[in-house]
Amino acid sequence: MKYIIVTGGVMSGVGKGIIASSIGTLLKSCGIHVTSIKIDPYLNIDAGTFSPYEHGEVYVLDDGGEVDLDLGNYERFMDVTLHSVNNITTGKIYQEVINRERRGDYLGKTVQVIPHITDAIQDWVERVAKQPVSDDGVQPDVCIVELGGTIGDIESMPFVEAFRQFQFKVKKENLICAHVSFILQPGATGDDKTKPTQASVRELRGLGLTPDLIICRSTKPCNNVEQVKKKISTFCDVALKQVLFMHDLDSIYKVPLFMEKQGALEFLLDRLSLPINITFNQIFMKQWKKLSDKIDYSQKTIKIALVGKYTQLSDAYASVSRALTHAGANINHKVDITYVEAANLENDTKISNPVGYHEAWQKLCRSDGVIVPGGFGTRGVEGKIEACRWCRETRKPFLGICLGMQTAVLEFARNVLHIENAETTEINLNAKEPLIVEMPEHCPENKGGTMRLGKRTTIFKNNSSFSNIYKLYGRRQQIEERHRHRYEVNLDYVERVEQAGLKFIGVDTEGKRMEICELENHPYFVATQFHPEYLSRPLKPSPPFLGLMLASCGKLKSYLENECRLTPDESCSEDDSEDILMKIQDLIVTSSNEKKVNGNSNGFSNDLL
Repeated sequence: MKYIIVTGGVMSGVGKGIIASSIGTLLKSCGIHVTSIKIDPYLNIDAGTFSPYEHGEVYVLDDGGEVDLDLGNYERFMDVTLHSVNNITTGKIYQEVINRERRGDYLGKTVQVIPHITDAIQDWVERVAKQPVSDDGVQPDVCIVELGGTIGDIESMPFVEAFRQFQFKVKKENLICAHVSFILQPGATGDDKTKPTQASVRELRGLGLTPDLIICRSTKPCNNVEQVKKKISTFCDVALKQVLFMHDLDSIYKVPLFMEKQGALEFLLDRLSLPINITFNQIFMKQWKKLSDKIDYSQKTIKIALVGKYTQLSDAYASVSRALTHAGANINHKVDITYVEAANLENDTKISNPVGYHEAWQKLCRSDGVIVPGGFGTRGVEGKIEACRWCRETRKPFLGICLGMQTAVLEFARNVLHIENAETTEINLNAKEPLIVEMPEHCPENKGGTMRLGKRTTIFKNNSSFSNIYKLYGRRQQIEERHRHRYEVNLDYVERVEQAGLKFIGVDTEGKRMEICELENHPYFVATQFHPEYLSRPLKPSPPFLGLMLASCGKLKSYLENECRLTPDESCSEDDSEDILMKIQDLIVTSSNEKKVNGNSNGFSNDLL
């Protein structure tokens, strides 16, 4: 097993997650199986109880793990399926050690940070690194470990010490340390300041880890790359080829290409003695470049209004924005996301903040489509209901997710069924007309990990023949998507709602939970209880998001009539796409045969493209 440890210096939020994901993408382009671990040095057991303003969105995995959003980047870039154990927190490590102590595993010993905590960290990493994360079930060859926070933080010290010991345990030839640090560019002088990076590397070395790669992040391209590279090489004791530069790019999907251009892949393969399949690499990176070009050079733009509660931080809706980008690139369109504060759409805001009210409605009116994502709490719910009403009445393409589905049902009940007191028990426990109710198995005393979480099956009902979303999913009878919710549609009202035209076309396996609703005789009015954004991939967009984008540019009808195929001018693929896919399949078959003969673990994943 090979390990790549990604650390950060100077400041947090420097882009370690995208760098780690891009390294994984480059290695996967050579047919190497890759897994990834994110370490968060906070005491929380997981990210489930965080406000999005703390660390961005809470990402949900197949097994129901509520984790850091960087794991979403790993899954999207590397097209893998991670598990909750791929996210390590200080809380998890200490909980495990304390449980061992209570069982008597350390009987007679004084339990300490060294060696007990550091040993637990190393054991966890070694154990998780061997777990398959691709559909072919092959054990990974490389594990990329991202250490959250900044080198020097007191919270990260046990993890840094654990990896200092770990490098000797697994042998240094099997471990790389990649340090991502920030280059300051003060406007007054216009120079590129490397002193903070030098200090960060010096501190890293003082803690016992030597960087093999230094990735220099900056807002703008450095004025004199060669000079800066030489200075970092001299003062940080690394070769020139071990210094990479990464300024802010238009698209995160350019990062792997930019790193490969600077020789990152060549260095990684040589340093870790990894094999490479040149043909496979060329085909994979060609597809990745096409995706990047589509995002960059598409001439047409679709304006999507995102009506949310946490619009001050775009990372709060990271997976939603990524899913929109994937769908747009697939049909050769850019996406322009406008964030609309839900509370500003409410009638009360018209009096208290008339400027904010009119600006919010202007953004909504100028959009080509609207998405209402999930959220918790009372704030902004009425604004989301207003957005649902406007989309229904004006026939504007609409996609509701989780709370977005619940507000769509509430709006329909109030304004079509004329149930004036239609409410959710999340806001009013004593609601007279509870259209949305708490799930019976939810335990209100414990907020962490008590929601309906993870991948679950949705079955399409017999009344789905008219449905756009049913067709977008390939007319499959059942699908699997990830969930994260506490509340659901009250079964007592389902029949009345359906008779009025809002059809619940998707339900759970027992038929007791409403999973998908769709409005009849509307260009595209779809809402899901699950979160389809979590399974969207750059080269495999999520069907609900693809439908929204197609409807927003007026191409959904032709797409469905053409049996869910894009015309050449709409498609993300080139004329040689079939030939490329055939080559991929040939390589997969060849690799599988080789693996059967000689036990080679470097097979290619069937779900790569």
